Amino acid sequence: MSKTIISCAVTGNQTRPDQHPGLPITPAQIAQAALEARKAGAAIAHIHVRDPETGRGSMRVELYKEVIDRIRDAGSDLIINLTTGEGGRFDPSPDEPRVAGPATNLVHPLKRVEHVVALKPDICSLDFNTMNSGATVVINTPANLRKMAAAIVGAGVKPEIEVFDSGDIHLANDLIAEGLLPGKPFFQIVTGVKYGCASTIDTLSYMRSLLPRDAIWSAFGIGRFAYPMLAGSFLLGGQVRVGMEDNIYIRRGQLTQGNGELVEQAVKVLDLLGGEPATPDEARAMLDLPPR
Repeated sequence: MSKTIISCAVTGNQTRPDQHPGLPITPAQIAQAALEARKAGAAIAHIHVRDPETGRGSMRVELYKEVIDRIRDAGSDLIINLTTGEGGRFDPSPDEPRVAGPATNLVHPLKRVEHVVALKPDICSLDFNTMNSGATVVINTPANLRKMAAAIVGAGVKPEIEVFDSGDIHLANDLIAEGLLPGKPFFQIVTGVKYGCASTIDTLSYMRSLLPRDAIWSAFGIGRFAYPMLAGSFLLGGQVRVGMEDNIYIRRGQLTQGNGELVEQAVKVLDLLGGEPATPDEARAMLDLPPR
């Protein structure tokens, strides 16, 4: 049995500071959370940045740069995975749906990958979902995805293909067939998001069945489904993900101490099932990434 890649999504953009007082907000806090996740056994840190003043999701390149610099200055071998999810949300005004409401952050697709092109991380996420998200809609059209994919690959960065339902995989498979996503594809299957695919083994098994034969894949669940889906992904041959973007509890009713504790729990679950976490170097080989 090969080793298992653990990704840690350390902060995201939806979890609120009032939900957890230890949520990483500043670049220093986000970098420290990533380093703690690495120490606990994660090979990949999935990184969003937030406005240090408001705590809300941000797209500022200088914030991403500071996080990366802090991780690298600490001598860490972490695989860095930057999000490109910001800038894809539309909030239709109640009286005129064509007019953007206050929660809209929709921007040009090349703006969404600006930090990736500038900073050239190891990996970046590429979300294939167009779906309801609360009162808003996340929009990732085929045309925009093609523009983003071309820019990402042109920068020498590997896309992590994030899929939230079966249609997302069909769309990704089209881009793979077109040559826009070359090399061994890396899929991240997201379960438990309302109006996306359910956190069940049946759903995960079906999603896996749609992937290309040579794909390496990972999956995770939101909230209370985090560790059941971690176990399910491992048993079905996938990689795993935890982190405060997805779940802020270590057990029912008890807030986690932080991302490091969530990764430690993941390592324990893998160990009970006969698994072992991959190091960043081992994960690089599995993902066909160049060595550091």
